[in-house]
Amino acid sequence: MRRTTYVLLIVSLVIVIDQITKYLIVTYLNPSDSVKIFSFLHLVSIRNTGAAFGMFKSFGNVFFIIVSVIAIFFVLWLMINGKECYLSLSLVLGGATGNLIDRIIYGHVIDFIDLSIGKFHWYAFNIADSALTVGVIMFFLGSTLLKHGAKH
Repeated sequence: MRRTTYVLLIVSLVIVIDQITKYLIVTYLNPSDSVKIFSFLHLVSIRNTGAAFGMFKSFGNVFFIIVSVIAIFFVLWLMINGKECYLSLSLVLGGATGNLIDRIIYGHVIDFIDLSIGKFHWYAFNIADSALTVGVIMFFLGSTLLKHGAKH
């Protein structure tokens, strides 16, 4: 499979799954509802007007749209300039695009996955956030391992 096809497939899958799940949450779950899936996993309907963990809400939606567009162009630049981490960059690109779509359509990001273990409670997140996080971790691990391997 050609690199471009591979990248487009992954980016498209992330965006489609992200947007379908968010549509289902907005359609079938009220913001005050919580659906228990497992003792540690609930589905909720959160409107996040900030960045990760709801931080920087006062910056406004336009700011986050601009930052998202810059991030997307940066990832595309990395891909075009031969970074070998296509899977990780594709996940980041799909996640950033999924949340950008939310900001343009709704004026905020829809978060719905709510995890807690014992007294530890994580902030609500979504599929796009998951893809972004996994992609960034993979990119940095891959970059670190490649640099480390080149020294030996």
